[in-house]
Amino acid sequence: MQTEKEDEDDAAPEEYVALCDFTGSGSDQLSFSRADKVLVHAKPSSEWWWAELQAVRGYVPASYLHQGGAEEEEDTSLDDPWQDEEYFGSYGMLKLHLEMLSDKSRTEAYRQVILSNSASLNNKVVVDLGCGTGIISLFCAQLAQPSVVYAVEASSMAEYTKQLVKQNGCEDIVTVLQGRAEELELPEQVDVLVSEWMGNCLLFEFMVESVLSARDRWLREGGVIWPSSAALTLVPCQADSYYTEKMAFWDLNSSLVLNNLYLCRPLAQQEFFSKPKFSHLIEPGDCLAAPCDVVCLNMYTLQITDLEEIKGQFHFCVEKSGVFHGFTAWFTVHFKSLETGGATVELNTGPTSEPTHWKQTLFMLDRPVSVYAGDSISGTILLRRNPTWRRHMTVTLNWNINNSTEETDDCQVATKTFPMWR
Repeated sequence: MQTEKEDEDDAAPEEYVALCDFTGSGSDQLSFSRADKVLVHAKPSSEWWWAELQAVRGYVPASYLHQGGAEEEEDTSLDDPWQDEEYFGSYGMLKLHLEMLSDKSRTEAYRQVILSNSASLNNKVVVDLGCGTGIISLFCAQLAQPSVVYAVEASSMAEYTKQLVKQNGCEDIVTVLQGRAEELELPEQVDVLVSEWMGNCLLFEFMVESVLSARDRWLREGGVIWPSSAALTLVPCQADSYYTEKMAFWDLNSSLVLNNLYLCRPLAQQEFFSKPKFSHLIEPGDCLAAPCDVVCLNMYTLQITDLEEIKGQFHFCVEKSGVFHGFTAWFTVHFKSLETGGATVELNTGPTSEPTHWKQTLFMLDRPVSVYAGDSISGTILLRRNPTWRRHMTVTLNWNINNSTEETDDCQVATKTFPMWR
């Protein structure tokens, strides 16, 4: 860990309080625990600051820090841990709904679920949680004729959803209710709970907690949840074009404007590779091994307390020589059929399926590593929910690379933590 920084500003540092634990992934990152008082000396970017803790200095993620004294930090009642105003405010605008409705794979999967179960849904009671513009509720009303659909939406979009339901002639079946699932009361138990709750890396934003709360309060015994199960998939991969885009410049152009631009490489690495890259599209040929499901969720047995920390394991056998730049993650969900012997509907957001609006999530290593066919990459993944800001989480990857050649028994061991922050 660095203990001094060249040309550092001598201005008085600002004191911040850590919102949650952070484990540095390199020698120039500063590790700290929740409630630690961190002195910030410089803010070279909006995302990474230069700070000090107990006379040790390093880069820290700005989003993990809160300015204020210990007494203020203890009183979290002043803050909204769910960030409802921001979260539901974004869903009250059409930008996100346009993206979701335009996602053919997503929308068609839910339509196919309703269509293939239309006979069994007849006269059933359905709740569509987080209904947005009400597309799933309208599918139910138009394709299956349930007795009632409760379309629940916490954002202001609910007012427009009511109008859409009326314009489609479905107001006799679909009842739109505005409010959070944790606070609303339904007039009856439901037979089917359907929701599109998935986020980046499956759990991000943790809408799944609202689904579990609704399941426990509203779903009758023997009722069905859609999706019924979910899996997070991981694969070691190459990401040469992204790596070159973000890092090669500092070497190749060091004489164009300023000399020695390569000195910026450590900061560039922190800025570009310390967070996951959302909306990544991996080519199937960039997968270095067969993908592996690292987390599997059963929506009937999963508990809210289980969401605090979810851990998975992986073991990959490298199938072809290449450059190991990082890991790519995506998810798959399955919809159990109501029909005896009926087919399960699958929504897969991986690289061999039609791209969805989620795409995939890329976790870059600090430095690329050459791997060879026959090598193995083993380790664990930990999804840890932020203890203060409840829609956020960190993803910690621990891995080791075992060389398959007879000449060496080298085993490279590494770990890296990625903040997933709104």
